[in-house]
Amino acid sequence: MRLSLLDRSRTRAGEPDSAALRHTVDRARRAERLGYHRFWVAEHHAVPGIASGSPPVLMAAVAAATGRIRVGSGGIMLPNHQPLVVAEQVAMLAALHPGRIDLGIGRSPGFTEPVRRALRAAGSDDAAFRAGLDELRSYLDGTGPVTARPRLDSAVPLFLLATGAGLTLAGELGLPVVAGGSVLDDRAALDTYRARAGDAAHLVVSADILVGHPDLALPEAWALAAARTTGEFPPLEPPDPDRWTTRRQRQVMESALARTIAGDEDTVAEGLDALVERTGADELLVSSSTWDLDALAESDAALAGLLVGAPV
Repeated sequence: MRLSLLDRSRTRAGEPDSAALRHTVDRARRAERLGYHRFWVAEHHAVPGIASGSPPVLMAAVAAATGRIRVGSGGIMLPNHQPLVVAEQVAMLAALHPGRIDLGIGRSPGFTEPVRRALRAAGSDDAAFRAGLDELRSYLDGTGPVTARPRLDSAVPLFLLATGAGLTLAGELGLPVVAGGSVLDDRAALDTYRARAGDAAHLVVSADILVGHPDLALPEAWALAAARTTGEFPPLEPPDPDRWTTRRQRQVMESALARTIAGDEDTVAEGLDALVERTGADELLVSSSTWDLDALAESDAALAGLLVGAPV
């Protein structure tokens, strides 16, 4: 079972955004020492709780600070970018760090309408996304109308970030897929993906997993509740079990906590066994974060010890 990390460069109350980016690079160094397979970064625009708006720039920093771990995007949102530019950015990273770069592609638009307007985002309907993805792949494999430079010496692995419709497309195209959330409960959709993708099928399950006190999951759950009810995804704050205000916020928090695997090593091991059995995951992409950086580092180390046998 391959174990990987997705770090979204979560900001923390009282810290500058730049601190979140430095924390990301530090976490990547630790992940490499612990034996994690991949370290991915995210794309979010104008979100107070996330400092990472340019995955290729952050990927370059992470790859330069490490030496072996694979570095990728979870993901680059294709509607926000011209396919040729994405291909050129990835080709440059692959040329500078051969054999270590992954490309995860998603289709989510900006979080709010002003952000979408500022991005000049292209259409994100099925047909537009499929066309953009086909164009991107043509530049990566050298069959496009122009040649992306530098030319790739070897293929960069391409992953599709997917919900239900994305699973269907990934299966049709024979692409590895990253799935999380409610789609993980739809075993029929996961099995259909595998059948369509054939030998190319590779299911990366993204989940929030924290080894330690269960309260480690509270800061992220509260931020999600705030986002769903105020429209703004905030920086992380210290855990507060009493931060349960409106009925809707309580519901969102309870739902988020129910989807998170958190607790001591035995509890997490049991939860992981159930998750893998339920989904047939080929790889786990851990996307968790919490307020306490030391506790987060300890969680990453304990999880590595459970799944890859790395020293903690």
